[in-house]
Amino acid sequence: MKFHATEHSSGNSSHKRLFLIAFTLIFLTIIPLYLLKNSRSPLPSHSVNISDLRSRERVKECDIFTGKWVPYLRGPYYTNATCNLIIDQQNCMKFGRPDTEFMKWRWRPEECELPFFNTVQFLGLVRGKSMAFVGDSVGRNQMQSLLCLLASVVHPVDVSHKYTSDTTYFRYWFYSDYRFTLATLWSPFLVKSCDADPSGHSLNSLMNLYLDQADKAWASQIENFDYVVISAGQWFFRPLIYYLNGQIVSCHNCNKENITAVTKYYGYRMAFRTAFGTLLRLKGFKGITFLRTFSPSHFENGAWNAGGSCPRAKPYTSEEMKLEDYNLEFYLTQVEELKKAEKEGRKRGLKFVLLATTEAMLLRPDGHPNHYGHSLHRNMTVADCVHWCLPGPIDTWNEFLLYVMKREAQRSFRGELQKIV
Repeated sequence: MKFHATEHSSGNSSHKRLFLIAFTLIFLTIIPLYLLKNSRSPLPSHSVNISDLRSRERVKECDIFTGKWVPYLRGPYYTNATCNLIIDQQNCMKFGRPDTEFMKWRWRPEECELPFFNTVQFLGLVRGKSMAFVGDSVGRNQMQSLLCLLASVVHPVDVSHKYTSDTTYFRYWFYSDYRFTLATLWSPFLVKSCDADPSGHSLNSLMNLYLDQADKAWASQIENFDYVVISAGQWFFRPLIYYLNGQIVSCHNCNKENITAVTKYYGYRMAFRTAFGTLLRLKGFKGITFLRTFSPSHFENGAWNAGGSCPRAKPYTSEEMKLEDYNLEFYLTQVEELKKAEKEGRKRGLKFVLLATTEAMLLRPDGHPNHYGHSLHRNMTVADCVHWCLPGPIDTWNEFLLYVMKREAQRSFRGELQKIV
């Protein structure tokens, strides 16, 4: 399945290559900055200084993922009134959330400033390309944030029916002016799975995971995408039976005496290993893979199925909440597998890039829908402290995403320039 046209140039003239590279650099720096000044940005113009943004393109790279939340009184990029693409599950203001303070914070890295999301720059980078979010409903949550961020400039056409009959879990959007396809591919475990509970499927029922087989729901569709944002998380808490080579090898919380019990991190590690390995082996895949790291939940006064909720109205400080226990273990597990894939990818000309959202989101217990998100299939007596309100702190994930996309584009430019000189 091809989502965009690819133009092939003939000849090996170094002059042509130099011209194209120079043009790309100009496009990535000067043109977006000019257009920003004239675009319909949702942010007040005086809050973003053009010369300051230009200088950021030249500063040394810094760790944007370590920092703190600081007040930002101007509020979000969009609202549920300006973006009609927010689904009810994350539309907290529509369903009566009484406070708005959770929308008035910005992430500030320790060593630099995180640039605001620039819709024109993003659309320039993805022109003629495609991007897929692979994972569970939290991954879809990020895609829906991106839809709203882009809506300040352009609205897409929903073309899901062209690619799938399951438009609940698989969605495709096309931005015709930019020939850009945006998709979300549902795969909560990343590997093949099926129900194993005699009583049928429920929120905490037993499931089988085939840890050495990638889920075809995404693996059969992914080869021609230029950007892949991959993630997984909360589903690995449930009871799971693990298979390798078609045979049961162990389980997590399955309560079966004849099966070896292991921690949930074993299945999590193997799922990412298989997912990354699949991308490495696909002959036609030339895209960049971003690992969006584990997204913490914030249930208080009980678990999700025991009356827990997330009533807090402001962020934690780093002194109040540390990255530890299972949040840290999930994070380290997937990052270790990413590093292995990154090393192997270099041999094959593929990039695997970290999108480390865990630390920032650990500090945002106020950003969840709690009881202010509605879903046709959700028990409304259960608080949602897993997903994120739109608008809300999840919009920062796409600020991170654009930052690393620009960084990788600049690295590619420098690499091509070195080949010529």
